[in-house]
Amino acid sequence: MATSPTSTVAPYLRRARLGVSLIFFTNGIVLGGFAPRVPEIRANLGISYGTLGVAMAMWSIGALALGLFAAALIRRFGSAKVATLTMLVSAAAMLAAGAAPNVWLFGAALFLVGVTDAWVDVAQNAHGLQVQKLYKRSILNSFHALWSIGAVTGGLIGGLFAGLGYAVPVQFVVSLVIVVAANIVAYPMLLKKDAPTSDEVDHAAGESAVPQHTPLRKISARTWGVLLALTVIAIAGGWAEDAASTWSASYMQDELLAGAGLAAFAFIAMQGCQFVGRILGDGMVDRWGQRAVARAGGALVAVGMGLALALPSPWGTIVGFGAAGFGVATLIPGAMHAADELPGLRPGTGLTILSWLLRLAFLASPPLVGWIADQTSLQVGLSLVPLFGILVVLLAGVMAPRKAPAA
Repeated sequence: MATSPTSTVAPYLRRARLGVSLIFFTNGIVLGGFAPRVPEIRANLGISYGTLGVAMAMWSIGALALGLFAAALIRRFGSAKVATLTMLVSAAAMLAAGAAPNVWLFGAALFLVGVTDAWVDVAQNAHGLQVQKLYKRSILNSFHALWSIGAVTGGLIGGLFAGLGYAVPVQFVVSLVIVVAANIVAYPMLLKKDAPTSDEVDHAAGESAVPQHTPLRKISARTWGVLLALTVIAIAGGWAEDAASTWSASYMQDELLAGAGLAAFAFIAMQGCQFVGRILGDGMVDRWGQRAVARAGGALVAVGMGLALALPSPWGTIVGFGAAGFGVATLIPGAMHAADELPGLRPGTGLTILSWLLRLAFLASPPLVGWIADQTSLQVGLSLVPLFGILVVLLAGVMAPRKAPAA
């Protein structure tokens, strides 16, 4: 009788997978709870779209300024400790942003959110990749699926609290309590800092050792070009996520005249469909290859969001953001996986560089879309999302094709 793949997985790896999933879930809750409250925060601060975009850019500035320290922190303290502790600080910083009385303190709090969120991002993905290597099969998309369902949960909490008339800080206190409790539970489940890596497991089994890394100055131009293309693919996924989290509620309320409750569903649809895409993503990638899945996803983003913006309506916009969410579901985890395995680069280097450049795109996104919205409309500003979908279709060739069947 055949043995199922899950029956051979050691119990400590199953616990580690659950622990990583909890961190991704709480990371999603923090962002998801913020998105539906953006119109209220902007109104309370009395600022324009452009000013809001600049303030939101402080999130990315913080990530860019100190995000590259993630690799050093992980090597010093381990990805488990970095991910859980910085997740707690990130949730507390978000509470400070929600309670800020002026745009200056709001931007300063978002700066701290950006720093800690960048460290969480790299640490949770690094730990997830370590667990995946020991699993010997693709599970990374399932972690990002938990991030998506966490964002949906946060969005529903935000919509509920907004509908009931609770102030933003009250909601963020509840989110902080959830984050603290979940990460206290998650930390003991994670791999220890000195846990065996997949390379050590393979070596003990008599398999070939992984080649030593090449100095950065000797890395080929082709490798850097592939890393750049992977970064653009990841940016396409991130840009669509940022469009939903920063602007979807404002677009629904201000330009489509939707109510606050209905407006929250554009973000919820994006994250909900992204969750479904990530749950199915590992199976799709194993069956068709990351290249084909990315191309199909880019086409879905271009067509879905393109039609939603060309024929604007509240429910059409919700469907469009949902299509975009499913389309970008595997882009960021797939690009991170490919970047982490680029030949010659030290483990974690490609992942850290891609994550840092992704934050650079997040820096440009809010001010650019906000400026376009002030000059024209949010409808025009959001048109960059389908354009990125087209870029994914064009660049997906750098990703892995379908694996040949085993002999």
